[in-house]
Amino acid sequence: MKKTLDRALAAICVVLFALLVLTVVWQVFSRQVINNPSTWSEEAARYIFVWLGFFAAALVFSERGHIAVDFVVRKLPALVQRIIAVLVQVLIIAFAVIGLIWGGWRASQGAWGTNLTALPTQIGVMYLVMPITGVLITIYALYHVVEVLRGTEAPIEPTDDAEAI
Repeated sequence: MKKTLDRALAAICVVLFALLVLTVVWQVFSRQVINNPSTWSEEAARYIFVWLGFFAAALVFSERGHIAVDFVVRKLPALVQRIIAVLVQVLIIAFAVIGLIWGGWRASQGAWGTNLTALPTQIGVMYLVMPITGVLITIYALYHVVEVLRGTEAPIEPTDDAEAI
């Protein structure tokens, strides 16, 4: 299931990035070449960029690629590393549930009646990316908790000494 979700999320990121590039190219083309700036492309590019950022962040959580300062944790015994790894994932779940799912849903509902100026949709629709990616991040964090507890995933990602500072 995780691999399928990873592939779908990666595909969404690729599509959003392609849409972002096309939208920005159209904006530049319409402004510089046609001399008639597009009314919708700047706003569309902004929201596509935001959606891309949220979905890409969820994909990074899948790979446990987020920033981690683990210098001290690496010096601790394996059991303590596992406990800290689980605690970190629980904190990520708390943030995703409270900040992204609950907060994003409230923001979306609060802005549902407000129309965008240049696109035929509401701001609330644009905010839906927060609860969607919050659910994805929660799923990934739960997956990592289970894998660390099973012992099939290292509590801390191994590092190459050449890359260490």
